[in-house]
Amino acid sequence: MSTTQLVVASKQGDNEAFGRLLEQYRGYLLMLSHRYLSEQLRRRVDPADIVQLTFLEAKRDLHAFRGETPAEFAGWLRGMLKNNVATAVTRHITTKKRSVKREVNLAPASPNQDSGAGWLGQLPGSTTSPSGVAIRSESVLALVEALHQLPESQAEAIRLRYMEGLALAEIVERMGKSDTAVAGLLKRGLQKLRTILSADDCPWF
Repeated sequence: MSTTQLVVASKQGDNEAFGRLLEQYRGYLLMLSHRYLSEQLRRRVDPADIVQLTFLEAKRDLHAFRGETPAEFAGWLRGMLKNNVATAVTRHITTKKRSVKREVNLAPASPNQDSGAGWLGQLPGSTTSPSGVAIRSESVLALVEALHQLPESQAEAIRLRYMEGLALAEIVERMGKSDTAVAGLLKRGLQKLRTILSADDCPWF
């Protein structure tokens, strides 16, 4: 089933289709959650937990979704995710007793603990040797941080093309944009990434 068909089937009560639909947007929401949460706050709030909460709310409130397209569904999920991030910020920063400003970071987080690496963990050319894993982890983190510097639409187009390996036609459907628009997002996004990253940081582009 195409993403559009999954949206339609989900609205008609097909739970299996809805589960498949949500999984298609997990990487996108993880990317946004990682982007919206500061590094300091990510030590207290796992972006993956924000995404899971958003999925639960989407299941609960699906009857309220009035859109018909994948792009509209993505926007609906994004709105819920932003609200959940805002709640997390309020709970962990503005509440004095639990404020991350009162914390002292005793050691840098391990790259393997960064939730942003989860959806990037199987990049092309990965290796299983200890040195290869270390290099890949460093490269993945560099890429995650670089994607944060791109406009959201460019970062999403690159994620779909190079992290999920989708064809251009599939990206067009998922993002609700024309072929020309998606091609432009990929071109401009890659150009920007190459100005941010060195060849050692990101050997896949």
